[in-house]
Amino acid sequence: MAGTETHYILPRPEFDRPVKLLIVVAPYYKDIADDLVAGAKAEIEAVEGSWELVEVPGALEVPTAIGIADRTSNFDGYVALGCVIRGETTHYETVCNDSSRAIQLMGLQGLCIGNGILTVENRQQAVVRADPDQQNKGGGAAAAALHLIALARKWGGQTKGVGFKPPADPIRLAGKNDGSTIA
Repeated sequence: MAGTETHYILPRPEFDRPVKLLIVVAPYYKDIADDLVAGAKAEIEAVEGSWELVEVPGALEVPTAIGIADRTSNFDGYVALGCVIRGETTHYETVCNDSSRAIQLMGLQGLCIGNGILTVENRQQAVVRADPDQQNKGGGAAAAALHLIALARKWGGQTKGVGFKPPADPIRLAGKNDGSTIA
C-alpha cells in the first residue's frame, strides 16, 4: 500500500532573499483541497517564504491561472493543487492528462511549479495523500517549487555562451567572400 512506503526527501533549500509563491487550488473536493493547501503553506513558511492563494473551478483551470499570474505578477514560483478522482467516464483521463501536460510545458519554459494535483482511484487514496500528517502531497508540491526556485536563482546569472550570436559587424562580415566560414 502506498500509504506505508517511505521516500527520501531532499533537505529544504535555503534562500538569501525572500521567496514568494502563488498557490493555485481547485477546491472541487474542499476537504482534500484544504489539507493540500495547509501542507503547502507550512512548507513555504518553513523557509520564511510568503504565499498568496487563489481558487479556480477545476484542475483544468489551474495551469491557466498560473500562466496569467506569470504574465501579470511577480511570483518566484507556483504550487498547483487539486484532486481528480476516477469516475465512470473518460473525463478523468482528459483532466489528468491535460492539466499535467500544461503544467509540464510551463515548467519546461522555465516556470518553477510544484504539481500537487492528485490523480487517484478513490476518495480514501486522496485523503491519505492530502493529509499533512500522512503523505502531505501539498507540502511536497511546495517543496518541489522551492527546489526549482533555488536552482533558477543559482543558475539565473550564468551563461554558457552557446547558440547563435549575431556577429559584431554583420555588414562587414556579410561581404566576406573568400570561401571561409564565419564563426
